Amino acid sequence: MSKKVILPTLSLFTSISTLICCALPALLVTIGAGASLASIVSFSPWLVSLSKYKIYTFAFSAVMLLAAGIFRYKSKDNFCPTDPEKAKACMRLRKISAVIYFGSVAIFLIGFFFAFIAVHIFY
Repeated sequence: MSKKVILPTLSLFTSISTLICCALPALLVTIGAGASLASIVSFSPWLVSLSKYKIYTFAFSAVMLLAAGIFRYKSKDNFCPTDPEKAKACMRLRKISAVIYFGSVAIFLIGFFFAFIAVHIFY
């Protein structure tokens, strides 16, 4: 796997963890689905630990997103190979990397909103 895809993919996984730990429970409670949340927590009790350390989870995720963003910025002007097949693969990897990265940022922002901002707005 290319280095252009590895870091954005890792940032995607850390962003998803912020969404699962904090945004999903807040959303379920907000819409009145507390019983569903209790069922999810009983099925996967590690969510409680992840939510307990949400500041560390978000900080780690933010660092990963920042590193991926810096890596993307530094490699944006790199040339693709002159071989047509390799150039096509290079451009495809750039597009995949961009989709993964900006999707990760969106997931992170949704999780951040529900974990830190919505709590003060709705409660």
